[in-house]
Amino acid sequence: MGKIESRGEEIMTVAPLVNVSLCSGALDRVMERAAHLPGMVVFYGPSGYGKSTAAAYTANRTRAYYVECRSTWTRRATLAAILHEMGIAAPGGGRIYEMTDAICEQLAKSGRPLIVDEMDHLVEKSAVELIRDLYEGSGAAILLIGEEMLPRKLERWERFHGRILEFVPAQPANMDDARHLARLYCGGLVIEDDLLSKIHSLARGSARRICVNLERVRSEAASNGLNQIGLTQWGRRDLWTGEAPTRRGL
Repeated sequence: MGKIESRGEEIMTVAPLVNVSLCSGALDRVMERAAHLPGMVVFYGPSGYGKSTAAAYTANRTRAYYVECRSTWTRRATLAAILHEMGIAAPGGGRIYEMTDAICEQLAKSGRPLIVDEMDHLVEKSAVELIRDLYEGSGAAILLIGEEMLPRKLERWERFHGRILEFVPAQPANMDDARHLARLYCGGLVIEDDLLSKIHSLARGSARRICVNLERVRSEAASNGLNQIGLTQWGRRDLWTGEAPTRRGL
């Protein structure tokens, strides 16, 4: 899985993060569902919560086919990306129905799930029914990942919405997540709880913002020859809040 496998070792180490557990558990439940139950699940939440990292871990663990949609993708481009992930050449002529049938056949034959990340892009292009066609044609477990308004957006497609087993909200990063990310990305550096707590509070639930500030702390500590750092050593240095800078007076 190209991009995912190249980060495999790092991805495996994120397993304790709360959203990795939630995402992975959601796909497990839909893969193990009873035959009469719907086979799609939605994992959703604000940007920065680590949903794509959770998806990458889950894809590695379950051998799922994984695609991350782009804003420029058409229906044909989406199908081509899934076929590429499967290692299957697009049928001659590249007709949409032929590509759809080829994907359905591979999903059914392999028994592997499909993960569609950045699902909001397909919603915006009214390409939702494309995913329903793949589900109906294969019976495969499908995990859809998107932003916090994705469940509400999907209500427009009643037949699609009715085939979703559950909606699983991503959770804000907690202090245990912050500690684990510090161990993961700041190996050898002890970040004291007072500084880590400040980093966590400024992040407002975003694992991405925690990582940005951990890197600032790691870089400053390395520059100053420190192997342990807290608020006292950090002093008045800035931490990133994610807010746009205010205009300075002239």
